[in-house]
Amino acid sequence: MKINGPNQPNFNPYKNIIQKQAEIKKTISKQDQVEISSHAKQLQENEKPNTKRIAYVQEIKNAIEAGDYKVDAERIADKMVKFWSN
Repeated sequence: MKINGPNQPNFNPYKNIIQKQAEIKKTISKQDQVEISSHAKQLQENEKPNTKRIAYVQEIKNAIEAGDYKVDAERIADKMVKFWSN
């Protein structure tokens, strides 16, 4: 009588489980989905840019392109000190 150990060449006790898992993975197709709530959509519509702000930004852009935009270092420093001291 010949006894082969537990490492027989064609014996895998987990073979059926592995095959079932592979079949399940094939049938399940995962997709990422994003849904924006109605409240979030409403917030996006309410936050349309202010016309005064748009004009101000455009004025700064034009000054930068023309090379006329000057940075006031003292004004920036004052605002930074006020921001960090509060």
